[in-house]
Amino acid sequence: MRLTLPAAILGAALILAFVFGANSIGNALLETRAMERSVTVKGLSEREYIADTVIWPIQFTSASNDVNEIYQDIEASKSKVVAFLLLKGVNAEEISTSSPNIVDKSAQRYGGSGPAPFRYTATQTITVYSSKVEAIREIMSSLSELGKQGIVLNGDDYQSQPEYMFTRLNEIKPEMIEEATIKAREVAQKFAEDSQSELGKIKRASQGQFTIGSRDRHNPHLKTIRVVSTIEYYLSD
Repeated sequence: MRLTLPAAILGAALILAFVFGANSIGNALLETRAMERSVTVKGLSEREYIADTVIWPIQFTSASNDVNEIYQDIEASKSKVVAFLLLKGVNAEEISTSSPNIVDKSAQRYGGSGPAPFRYTATQTITVYSSKVEAIREIMSSLSELGKQGIVLNGDDYQSQPEYMFTRLNEIKPEMIEEATIKAREVAQKFAEDSQSELGKIKRASQGQFTIGSRDRHNPHLKTIRVVSTIEYYLSD
């Protein structure tokens, strides 16, 4: 079967088109694979700040066999504690008091085998909420003055432990994110140099959550703030 000249030309054109098309597709695949080369790195920003807010619960107790007497005693103790705080420079608006908790041991269904020495016990909590963290910490060290006035403080109780907070996170977020990003790029740049590659643009990035924790259990007023950024960069030869 003989091909006519037009048919032969058409066949040759189709073959050339196929070859050039395959070559173009191959080049495109190679470029795509090159663009797919990447490295994922992490950058850490960590800083230490003093807490800017303190919540300090001062809890004290009283015991008696007379309910009227115990109310009077707890009220007198409350007045002494408030006077002590005001004298030390705590503002009145920084002080709040809760209602006393009175327990009648004779009304309890379960108890010890022997009778309690006092029928009624009362617990009162006065809370200081202040931004003057260092000043309040100084006052905490002088609580023994209240003990000398006959006030029984529950210093070892979990509910009496001060709480320290750092509330200025939004102010330092931009600087810390920038620092984490710079550190991540430094790591990626070093990897690119070691692998004889060029560091390209960011392919994707994610910012981790900010965490705020106490530096250690002995210094709860010192806060360590951390954030980790994860960034993936393109690599090229």
